[in-house]
Amino acid sequence: MEIEEGNTSNTHRISKRTILFGVIPFIVIGAMVVLLLNSSGVLFQSSIKPLPEISIEKVQFSENNMITAFVRNTGPSEISIAQADVNDRIYPAAVEPGRTLTRLADAKVIIPFVWNTGEPYTIGITTDDGTRFDKLVNSAAAAPRPTVGQASTFALIGTYVGIIPVMMGLVWYPFIRRLSPNKYNFFLSLTAGLLVFLGIDALLESNEIAVDNLAPAFNAQILIIMVAIVTLITLLYVSQRLIQRASKRSKPDIEYKTEYSSHPEPDLGTRDMKSTSTSFQQQLLIRPIAISMMISIGIGLHNFGEGLAIGAAVLLGEVALSSFLILGFTLHNTTEGLAIVAPMAKSRRIPVAKLIIMGLIAGGPTIMGAWIGGFLYSPIATVIFLSIGAGAIFQVVYSIGSWMYHTNGSRGLLSNHWIIIGFALGMLIMYLTGLLV
Repeated sequence: MEIEEGNTSNTHRISKRTILFGVIPFIVIGAMVVLLLNSSGVLFQSSIKPLPEISIEKVQFSENNMITAFVRNTGPSEISIAQADVNDRIYPAAVEPGRTLTRLADAKVIIPFVWNTGEPYTIGITTDDGTRFDKLVNSAAAAPRPTVGQASTFALIGTYVGIIPVMMGLVWYPFIRRLSPNKYNFFLSLTAGLLVFLGIDALLESNEIAVDNLAPAFNAQILIIMVAIVTLITLLYVSQRLIQRASKRSKPDIEYKTEYSSHPEPDLGTRDMKSTSTSFQQQLLIRPIAISMMISIGIGLHNFGEGLAIGAAVLLGEVALSSFLILGFTLHNTTEGLAIVAPMAKSRRIPVAKLIIMGLIAGGPTIMGAWIGGFLYSPIATVIFLSIGAGAIFQVVYSIGSWMYHTNGSRGLLSNHWIIIGFALGMLIMYLTGLLV
């Protein structure tokens, strides 16, 4: 046995020669990349100059009669900004830090211009070869300044849109806790439908922002899918670790309602029956709380991206946040509280403080998102956070589906009409309330 262990350790030992063979491919590829980037025209002789590409990422209106366009060179070669115009009329402009931009470099184009609130303006940027790029602002509005008053306004909007609706949804907990098994499955599948709609909505919203504000050079659509998948896999790992860690506790704090479980406990023989039953019951006790906490985190990430979009809308002057719009967001987000409490209907004696904490985790990020979106708007950051929210929501949907499978069995899951109706109704509710936003 000792000889086998010694042979195994020698097999996995990496020699210097092996390390060299592992490093050589990277050296060769790196040399090729450097050669291609610094030897234009050596390998491919061509007299055609690549077309320039400029992305106008943001247009900001200042109260001192200034228009600032934030531009980025997203083309393949270096460009130089020649002039700027507003509504096809050329105006003198200052460019900071300089007019010449290397690939992916950014600059601010500052145009002195007397603008009027609420009017549309088209900002144009022309390069030294005569190519013009423009961006339309449908309704001009002064950029918010990071003052206490403006921060309070964003906090109030975030409270109305994020915290209050989620807390209203949490009030349904005593009602859902007393439902029969079929009705409980209905609300649990309703939760899954709500979350699937939220996840799809986050992906579509991030794609819309990417198309309107990000250049093709960033491959934003691929970035959206990549971030969502990585988030999904990461949170699956984290949630499983949370459940395993909680399972090691000797005595759960929550009493389980056994009448809800129609799926029998696993039977692995008389010898391990007691330990298996204990482990199974621990999973049933712990997983609802873990799932609800993951739902809170997933919805919080989604609402953070939603707050970024709200703050950016105020910053860019693209929408007036009327009372009707806030009402629409309130109705739309109230169902998120229902999604949090539905898995915990199997448990008793949930402390009110824990429910409030979950509600703040889900709704509070809306305020943070509104602050960041209003004062430090970044399209790429908005896309990334919305994608993270989508991945987190799909992880929660997987957890809910897994939980329903373990408690109902595969046959009961697919043949229960309450589950099918609940899932479809959840998506329909989100669609109808979304029409108000």
